Amino acid sequence: MGRTVGLFLVALFAGAITLGSYKLFFEKNTYQWAGQETETPFLTTSTLPTSAKGAGINEVDFTIAAEKTVNAVVYVKNMTISRGNPIAEFFYGYEGSQRAQVGTGSGVIISPDGYIVTNNHVIDKAKALEVTLNNNKSYDAEVVGADPSSDIALLKIDVEQPLPYLAFGDSDDTRIGEWVLAVGNPFGLTSTVTAGIVSAKARSISPQRNQSFIQTDAAVNPGNSGGALVNTNGDLIGINTAITSQTGSYVGYSFAVPSNIAKKVVDDLLEYGKVQRGILGISALNANSKEAQEQGLDEIDGVYVASIEEDSGADDADLQSGDIIKKVDDIRVRKFSELSGYLSSKRPGDEVEVLVDRNGEQIITMVALKKPQSTVLPVTGFQVKNLSKEDKRKFKVDKGVKILNVPEPYKAYDLENKVIVEVDNETVEDIDDAKNLFSKISRYGKTSFTMINEKGEKERLILQ
Repeated sequence: MGRTVGLFLVALFAGAITLGSYKLFFEKNTYQWAGQETETPFLTTSTLPTSAKGAGINEVDFTIAAEKTVNAVVYVKNMTISRGNPIAEFFYGYEGSQRAQVGTGSGVIISPDGYIVTNNHVIDKAKALEVTLNNNKSYDAEVVGADPSSDIALLKIDVEQPLPYLAFGDSDDTRIGEWVLAVGNPFGLTSTVTAGIVSAKARSISPQRNQSFIQTDAAVNPGNSGGALVNTNGDLIGINTAITSQTGSYVGYSFAVPSNIAKKVVDDLLEYGKVQRGILGISALNANSKEAQEQGLDEIDGVYVASIEEDSGADDADLQSGDIIKKVDDIRVRKFSELSGYLSSKRPGDEVEVLVDRNGEQIITMVALKKPQSTVLPVTGFQVKNLSKEDKRKFKVDKGVKILNVPEPYKAYDLENKVIVEVDNETVEDIDDAKNLFSKISRYGKTSFTMINEKGEKERLILQ
């Protein structure tokens, strides 16, 4: 017993010596007081969750949104007819060189009786459309209406019983960093669900078109076009439309038409047969332009008003060139795509509250939106405007459109500041009428139009 106690004391003494030696010669201090100066900053670790909904991606439940969405997203087949060789047909009279081509995309059921929203480019030039539901039932579809500008189209299928559908959410409430799901049929793989976050809002991807997209990093590929972008509640907040890629496949950026714009287009197509656009009536200075940089206006937080359109809502509300639009209703405006995106959900006659900075003074005014008073005509590229009261008095006409500008090839004809009153003997009422008539012009045919000059004289021009 005595011997055992002795061995225990020896072992305990040896352990104490070993531990003390390690502490003295080998172990370094790994802590630092917060107030103590050091060469490296004092770091602390946060214990807060990564989001209000949980501590990370594993805490976010995508299953409910996916279950709500997959049965409301359809597979769209578009059959078009392509011509083999039009030159050979013309010279040699070949027949039967036309062949069918099939394109595919997605669509979203938005009502139980079979209305489906998709992209215009999915159904463009279709000779026949077929829609396949998630339960593999197929239906012939008809086009109710389409809007190339917003790339939205509305289809209808006749069904025997109510269909699962998605309700439009409020895309203005979407927040950057919010989780979203993209549901569609990439590469023909039906009912595919991908997840990502909202990367940006009011994104414009084309300098030539006033577009306002929701940008996400959810994987979207060919075939996803027209499919649903939903939040984790399963609310439809966008229609997937485009990707930016050198290869044509997903590389990290995808874009969706916001649901507020898509819903407004659908409502207009159902009620009016075409989209009703309400505009302020301003032209904005491009912040990236050389002119803006020379004037030091490229860093302005807002939309710089370069000019006011005559007889527009902005003109009536006494907005001025040089005003900086900071806010419209409750929407903060930092760039033109944010302004145009919000106004895309409005109609002519709607009133909006506009906050502008005028030489450092904050001014709030109500602006009644009006129909666009000018447009660029198809085929020819003429820029024309509706006639003002002054124009009607000056030219002694009550119908027609005034030519503001023409592309370089037409400059020699001296067309500017003349009023087009007829195209191929059909009366031109306004810019909508002119767009419709000019869209029928063939580049390879003969077209005549009648104009009135500033002296009140009629002129006739034939293009062929």
